[in-house]
Amino acid sequence: MVETHPEKRPIGYARVSTYGQTLDAQLEQLRAAGCSNRNIYREKVTGARADRRELNRMLGKLAPGDVVTVTRIDRLARSTFDLFGIVKRIVDAKAQFRSLAEPWADTGTSTGRLMLAVLGGLADVERDLIRTRIAEGRSRAKAQGKGTGTAERGHQTARAGRYVAGIGGQLRPQHRHHAPRHARRTPSYTLRPPRATP
Repeated sequence: MVETHPEKRPIGYARVSTYGQTLDAQLEQLRAAGCSNRNIYREKVTGARADRRELNRMLGKLAPGDVVTVTRIDRLARSTFDLFGIVKRIVDAKAQFRSLAEPWADTGTSTGRLMLAVLGGLADVERDLIRTRIAEGRSRAKAQGKGTGTAERGHQTARAGRYVAGIGGQLRPQHRHHAPRHARRTPSYTLRPPRATP
């Protein structure tokens, strides 16, 4: 019986962080690497978000033998923890991951598989560091009698708003009464110290 191997279908993923940026350079490189337009998933969203629609759609449609290709690994994820999680989902689907700019990031090679194992270890370290920082931050806030979470952020926002309003209240128009008529329409502003409150 002849053993059949799954067809290697190039799948591209292109991402930029904001709508002011363009995907053109990434799309050109992905096409040159063998990805057809209909097999390139593209989106404009920050890499820090885990709920990227096109990324999740691509991962959900992977088939054995597919080769997920990116121009750089930071197009796929911005942290070691997220990168390992995404690449692991690709490998679990019996697909392959590769980066055009980083030849070592190719799970189809022994070096790439070694790097995946290293990423897993680094991701564990990063996750532990994040947990430690969160716990330390909560302990400091509790020791100082401060709240945490949304309520504390709301207090900070309110304080910032009052500060800006105070600065705005110190700006008072000063019309130049002796200036020509056409110049009186535009008042100038000067910064005065706030009035003392009893």
